[in-house]
Amino acid sequence: MEIFEKIESEVQSYARSFPCVFNRAKNEFLYDDAGNEYLDFLAGAGTLNYGHNNDAFKPALLHYIESDGISHGLDMHTKAKEEFLHALNDKILKPRDLNYVVQFTGPTGTNAVEAALKLARNVTGRENIISFTNGFHGVSLGSLATTGNSHHRGAAGTSLGGVSRLPFDGYLGDEVDTTEYLDKVLCDTSSGIDLPAAVLVETVQGEGGINAASFEWLKNLEKVCRKHDVLLIVDDIQAGCGRTGSFFSFEGADIKPDMITMSKSLSGYGLPFAVVMIRPDLDQWKPGEHNGTFRGNNLAFITAKAAIDTFWSDNQFAQEIQAKGEYISKRLEAIVEQYGEGNFTTRGRGMFQGINCVSGELAAQITQKCFKNGLIIETSGADGQVVKFLCPLTIKQENLEKGIDIVESAIKEVCAKEDEIPEDNCYFDTVYLQEAS
Repeated sequence: MEIFEKIESEVQSYARSFPCVFNRAKNEFLYDDAGNEYLDFLAGAGTLNYGHNNDAFKPALLHYIESDGISHGLDMHTKAKEEFLHALNDKILKPRDLNYVVQFTGPTGTNAVEAALKLARNVTGRENIISFTNGFHGVSLGSLATTGNSHHRGAAGTSLGGVSRLPFDGYLGDEVDTTEYLDKVLCDTSSGIDLPAAVLVETVQGEGGINAASFEWLKNLEKVCRKHDVLLIVDDIQAGCGRTGSFFSFEGADIKPDMITMSKSLSGYGLPFAVVMIRPDLDQWKPGEHNGTFRGNNLAFITAKAAIDTFWSDNQFAQEIQAKGEYISKRLEAIVEQYGEGNFTTRGRGMFQGINCVSGELAAQITQKCFKNGLIIETSGADGQVVKFLCPLTIKQENLEKGIDIVESAIKEVCAKEDEIPEDNCYFDTVYLQEAS
């Protein structure tokens, strides 16, 4: 540990929550150099939907490396890229009646967002972007301008412009449809909000606190965009690749975004890889107009194809995710009923859920106790007040149950310490993904 304290930057964050040295990982487990085993309910912040070192992917990757396959090829055509594109088109896009071209950007989610925003502005000739309260889209400057979190925005060191922020679904209460407000300000030339190039939205705001847009709200958002000739960009970087129970998180809303940004679990193996899926008529880039040394990761192409072939050739995996999501919902409902005030409701879709605590301090106490008991789980939300469940989608049922048992035990222990936590602070609310109404 000394070397980390000596020369690693103070910017590190997750390492502060889990102060040990990890040296091995398999499926839903991490192991430290002392031999301790931990259930992983963080999964690379949603990057390891298929777990660590999935046996369905590893042989293909090892074979490719041993065969001296192309490891780096800029944006040149390679066999690995060709096979990935075939798998994506044949097993993901066509069955969903989606028609997109694929842009390979730099390797992280924020690279994909930057490219999508840049293209939207170039195509429409407009500068303004609409993003939403509590949204998180990355920390490079363009993406950061669309991100709501003041902690991250404050680190920019410069002004962040070109974005108008509007209230997300539920921000003003369940009775207010904020898409009506968006429509109103776009209709009014004196609203002070310039007609945007695009609206950028997460269907589920992962880092913002697992705030979920209803399917009805997403439908209405698409209608407003079409009415005003504004592009709709869905950021599916954390919520995509099956996290909500379908490959794309917006499928249940039956909408067709103009662009989709994806990264995180797209490679299936934790390898850096990001894309923008673009409506073909919007693909107006000039050659090399948006480039980078690491556009497309050939090793990631191999594992991404394996992930699609293994898990998305039929509907079985989606059904398994949905079943596990239902179990998580029932467990969280029971936890809230037992340790809460009894006046909260729980709803769920897929395996993207959490428990909203009264404060970030309380949530941190819970996650710290979980770590001591062999569970890695983190928080999200503006104040870190949401205990966020991001376990691998492939987790065995008994380990899913064990992980939630550890969380429940931690909550019970924290609530029992009345001398540390005021009685009226000991309640929880389940944060959820809203089902279609």
